[in-house]
Amino acid sequence: MSYIIFKYLITAALVVLISEVAKRNDRLGSLIASLPLVTILTLIWLKVENASDQKISNHAYYTFWFVIPTLPMFLVFPKLYQMFGFWISLSVSILMTFLLFSLLHLLLMRFGIHIFD
Repeated sequence: MSYIIFKYLITAALVVLISEVAKRNDRLGSLIASLPLVTILTLIWLKVENASDQKISNHAYYTFWFVIPTLPMFLVFPKLYQMFGFWISLSVSILMTFLLFSLLHLLLMRFGIHIFD
């Protein structure tokens, strides 16, 4: 049980650190947030918990494909935010990302890559 609490504390500390840095320096906060720190932590947690090599490899592989449809959100959100405010922009960005996930899924299926099956 203490191990799980430790994992939560480390992972939560990362989010808090990024948000605190971003309050003081938006570029540095963004740089830290763009690093694959959560993925690296997840890979470490999986390894420490004796997950199979295949499970760890699959996590990294699928993370690559799932990052692609999230990238446009970071370009669209700032523009929408200027025009419509935070909540509408966030909602539209989330919906757009889901749509892009669906389109990527359909495209990758044509090449025999299955990210949701």
